[in-house]
Amino acid sequence: MRISITLSILVLLWLAIGLVAAVQRGYFSSADTNCSTVGSTVVTVFVGPLNYVGVNPIVDCPSLPQPSE
Repeated sequence: MRISITLSILVLLWLAIGLVAAVQRGYFSSADTNCSTVGSTVVTVFVGPLNYVGVNPIVDCPSLPQPSE
């Protein structure tokens, strides 16, 4: 029981730090959203604490096929 509470607190703390990292990078201030910005925001929230040791998570979207005419 104590381990699950501790683990839950650590996960919430990890995500809170990730959210702070995403806010500091300005991901929530832009109205322009596309696959790249959403992907980078999500990755930053989940890997946020690693930003403070020099990791720079960036997601590149694959090129999507154009619709046929």
